[in-house]
Amino acid sequence: MFQTTIANRTSTEGVGLHTGVYGHLTLSPAPAETGIVFRRIDLDNFPIEAQGHNVARVSYATSLMKQGVLLSTTEHLLAAIYSCGIDNIFIDIDSIEIPILDGSAEPFMQMLERSGLRRLRRRRRFLKVLKPLEVVEGDRRIGIYPADDFHVCCYVDFPHPLVGRQQFEITVNAESFRRMLARARTFCFERDIHPLRAMGLIRGGSLENAIVLTECGVMNGPLRFPDEFSRHKALDLIGDLALVGLPLLARVEAHKAGHALHTQLVGRLLADPSLWTITTAEASVGEMELTGPLTGPSVSAAD
Repeated sequence: MFQTTIANRTSTEGVGLHTGVYGHLTLSPAPAETGIVFRRIDLDNFPIEAQGHNVARVSYATSLMKQGVLLSTTEHLLAAIYSCGIDNIFIDIDSIEIPILDGSAEPFMQMLERSGLRRLRRRRRFLKVLKPLEVVEGDRRIGIYPADDFHVCCYVDFPHPLVGRQQFEITVNAESFRRMLARARTFCFERDIHPLRAMGLIRGGSLENAIVLTECGVMNGPLRFPDEFSRHKALDLIGDLALVGLPLLARVEAHKAGHALHTQLVGRLLADPSLWTITTAEASVGEMELTGPLTGPSVSAAD
């Protein structure tokens, strides 16, 4: 029922997927009511809040921008933080892009588990959806609907023998995310590599940080899950929904959607206060699911 932050600092480093720029990343505790805040330490700790109004570009990744300062590929890290119920955290980065690491959220989950969780003396606030909202573009659509917990359903359809039509559903909390989604990696098709690089993208991409699909198989298997593709799309969705800025009480259904539709939904939702309310109501079951799995001997519960 209380806001949280991490208990200890933790760091990692690596190359950015699209820019190919090497960066150092540190997660640090933050006071109550801070939210999730990126700080560009190479630019005098310039803060960029992980909120919908700071969305800049959503071409193959979600980028944030504030006053001309850009930060790219935020979704995997945000998915881990948001799923663990961490309300307040500083993310210090000395580069334009979050390191891709192995292409999943698993390394970020490991960082958060090493850090532990600390409870703060301020009640957690939730954004509870009251009325449905849908965004549709052709055969792609995404909708958000009232619910008493945070649930996502993601449907993908790619004409490939290893993908095809896949659907994945999850009630999101730290335990379910760790077990079912965190290890799912980003992916691309071999035929798209040269066009993407011609666009200045995936400069840091490699067989170590992305699944590469050939015409009839996978170049760097084995897959971690038979449906790793829909699981990773669900992971991306959760990371983009973190830009709401508060824990969600809602059901989100995405059909062949991507970062553009995800962030459109966030923007339209926040722009219409009649669709939601802010509550500290006794959402006790879902709330404990969000924070509970990180508790244990290594976690600080100090006030």
